[in-house]
Order: sequence, then C-alpha cells, then structure tokens
Amino acid sequence: MLKIAAAIPHMELALAQAEAAAGRGEVPVGAVIVDSVTGKVLAAAGNRTEELADPTAHAEVLAIREACAGRGEPRLPDCDLYVTLEPCGMCAAAISFARLRRVYFGAYDVKGGGVEHGPRFFHQATCHHAPEIYGGLEERRAAELLKEFFRRRRL
Repeated sequence: MLKIAAAIPHMELALAQAEAAAGRGEVPVGAVIVDSVTGKVLAAAGNRTEELADPTAHAEVLAIREACAGRGEPRLPDCDLYVTLEPCGMCAAAISFARLRRVYFGAYDVKGGGVEHGPRFFHQATCHHAPEIYGGLEERRAAELLKEFFRRRRL
C-alpha cells in the first residue's frame, strides 16, 4: 500500500498533463517519468498526436523520449512511469524496451489497453522486460477527464 500512497503526487502531475492535453484538443492522457532513487521528475508529457500529426505521439512515448534524451541513455531501469490511462500495445512495447521499473496507471482501457486488456503485452512470451504494474490509481478522476472530453466532442 505504501507504493500506491507515495505515487499519488506523481499521478497528480500526470493528471495535470492530461488536462493540458485536453486544452489543446488532444485526448486527455498525461504521463510522468520519475527517477525512483531520487524522486526527481525526469519528464512530463501529454498526448500530442493531433498537434504533431504523429500517431506515435502518445504521452507515454513522449515522456520516455524526453527522459532518455535527458539522461543520454536508451533505458530507464530505475524509473517509474505514471500515466492516466492504461497504456496501449505500442506504449507497452516502448515501456518494455525502455526497461521501466514500474508503471502506475489511472483508468483502465477495455477497448485500447495493452496491459490488462487487449494484447496484454507484458504477459507474452516474446516480452523481454515486464515492469511491475499498478492500475486504478486515481481511476475515477482519469476516467472522468476522458468521458468529459468525448462527451464534448459529440456535441
């Protein structure tokens, strides 16, 4: 339980990134990468797929790129990812390749998730690295951001 309680402030930062993404007209997903040893935030990002016209510009991928660039390393084995939505299959692969230690996510994604739903990437025999996974952190808030975003788009 201590791991989850300590994760709340970082998830707050991820939620702020999701809100900023919504403000830009992006699907409201935010991600933060934290050095688990020092507690320092290495990267924070929100979705930018529309802005960058890039289908890979998911919050998780952007945060991984930023953290790796900041460290000058392709792997982040002592880092944790906080993301407001269950990562998709593409993001799960990037998480595995980056060797992230833990993933904390907010809302579950029955349709597009790749961790607890869909391909369940980290459970595949071909997956070389599987982080510890903690789902449902601030789930209600993260889910409501998404519901409100799509509700407004349908008006």
